[in-house]
Amino acid sequence: MNISIAAESIAHIGTFPVTNSMLVGWVMSVVLIAVGWLAARGASLKPRGIHNAFEAILDLLLKMIDGVTKDRAQSRKFFPLIATIFLFVLAVNWAGLLPGMGGAIGVLEEHDGKPVIISFIRATSADLNFTLALAIISVITVQVVGVMSIGVVKYMGKFLNFTSPINFFVGILEIVSEAAKLVSFSFRLFGNIFAGEVLLTVMSFLVPYIIPLPFLALEVFVGFIQALVFAMLTLVFLKMSMEEAHH
Repeated sequence: MNISIAAESIAHIGTFPVTNSMLVGWVMSVVLIAVGWLAARGASLKPRGIHNAFEAILDLLLKMIDGVTKDRAQSRKFFPLIATIFLFVLAVNWAGLLPGMGGAIGVLEEHDGKPVIISFIRATSADLNFTLALAIISVITVQVVGVMSIGVVKYMGKFLNFTSPINFFVGILEIVSEAAKLVSFSFRLFGNIFAGEVLLTVMSFLVPYIIPLPFLALEVFVGFIQALVFAMLTLVFLKMSMEEAHH
């Protein structure tokens, strides 16, 4: 059994290391693109079969976004980003629960003179590099949308307000808050998914039959909730960025 906070390298492309979390991310990207292509290929005004399921899922996501924006035009504007974040994070979270996680299937390497199996499967969200990169994309998008919606001057007025000492101090807090989003976004997702993988790995090693099943069901639920939380928080921050400072 091998537990590592950092994603483990399983191959190299030249000098570029390919980690197990990166491999899962690539595979799930291809799967989602293929599923999206198949769903769009048979799209019609009267969907049938599996297309009904795809339409129901997307319609549910759009209605959830409507619940935050209260504006269908804004919902359609934000839908591609929010749906992509939710579906991709959900896919990579659940991919980490597939058989082979925790070293059951992998490459054999030596660490400190002992043979260790490096698993091919590790949830991409259990890699801090990924969650931080996704957090940066989310936070930068929030700033760009804010500037485009209310203008540079009004948006910067949230952070640099010299009308009074109190407003100036509040602006500083807003700057700190924006920076804190990077930490909050990245460590919340990483911590929950990594902890779940460690729990399942340990339980499967100690008690390989029956006992791990309730924990597996719990991690399926946690994977869904974390994907939803990340997507919905991004949406809330996008909506907030479009409001002027006095709101």
